[in-house]
Amino acid sequence: MTLQNFRIFFNNELSATYPKTEIDSFFFLLIEAKLNLQRIDTVMKPNFLITDEILSELKSIIKRLQKEEPVQYILGETEFYSLPFLVDKNTLIPRPETEELVEWIVNETPKLRTKNQDNNLKILDIGTGTGCIPISLAKNLKNLTVSAIDVSTEALKVAQQNALLNNVAVSFLEIDILKAEKLPQQYDIIVSNPPYVRELEKVEINNNVLQNEPHLALFVDDNNPLIFYKKIASLAKQHLTKNGLLFFEINQYLGKETIEMLQEQGFKNIELKKDFIGNDRMIKANI
Repeated sequence: MTLQNFRIFFNNELSATYPKTEIDSFFFLLIEAKLNLQRIDTVMKPNFLITDEILSELKSIIKRLQKEEPVQYILGETEFYSLPFLVDKNTLIPRPETEELVEWIVNETPKLRTKNQDNNLKILDIGTGTGCIPISLAKNLKNLTVSAIDVSTEALKVAQQNALLNNVAVSFLEIDILKAEKLPQQYDIIVSNPPYVRELEKVEINNNVLQNEPHLALFVDDNNPLIFYKKIASLAKQHLTKNGLLFFEINQYLGKETIEMLQEQGFKNIELKKDFIGNDRMIKANI
C-alpha cells in the first residue's frame, strides 16, 4: 500500500471515533515512529510503499486506536518540554499544562538564586509519575540537586528510565506522601502535580483517559479533594528553606479553595496562574 492510500484508509477507519485534527495528529506520529517519515513526506513521497510487515503492524495500531487506547501508550513514548519520555499504563501521560508549570519554575529559579545568593538549589517533585517535571528542570537548569518521590514502584521504574534517557541525575524515592511525617531534607523548591480530579468530574473525562490512565494518579474523593495539597503544604512548611517556593498544578475548579487552604497554613505571596486554555491551573507560594 502507498503512503497516500494508507492515509485515506487510516482516516476512514478512525473517522467514527475521532475528529479529523486528532486523526491527523495520530497519523503523523505513526509514520514518524514506524516509517521514519516526516509530515512533508506525505506531500513529497505519496507513492512511498509500505511493506506488508509494517502495514500489518499499523493496522494492529488502528484497532487499538479504535478502542480509544492513547497513542502515547501504543508507541510507548511521548514528548514533554521538547524532551522524549517513555510512558506506560503505570504513568499518566504528561500534559501541555504541566509544561507551563515547568516553564514557570524555570523562570522563577534565577530570582530565587539571587535572593538566597546561592547557586546550588535543591528541588523536590512530589508524585512524579514519568518524572517529566524533575527531569525537565534538571535538563534546563544548572547547579541543581533534584529529587522526586512517588507511591508507585512501577511509575518510579519508568521515571528512572526517563532520567537515563535524558542523561540527567535525579534521585527517586518511593514514599506514600499521605503517610509521610517528614521529607528527606530541606528544599528550595517543592513542586507537585498530585491527583486532583474529583469523582464527580469523571463525566468530563474522555474515555481514552478514563479507561487507560492510572486512577491512583488522577482521582480524589469528592468530600476531600484537597487531601494531597493540604498534606504537601504542611510538609512544605517544615522543609522549605528561607524564601523557598511551593508550586502546585491544581484543579481548575478549586483555585479559590486552594488559595484559602494555603493562607490558612501560613503561606504568603500566593499567585494563581491560568493555563493556555484560560483555566486556573497553577499556584506559587512561599513561607
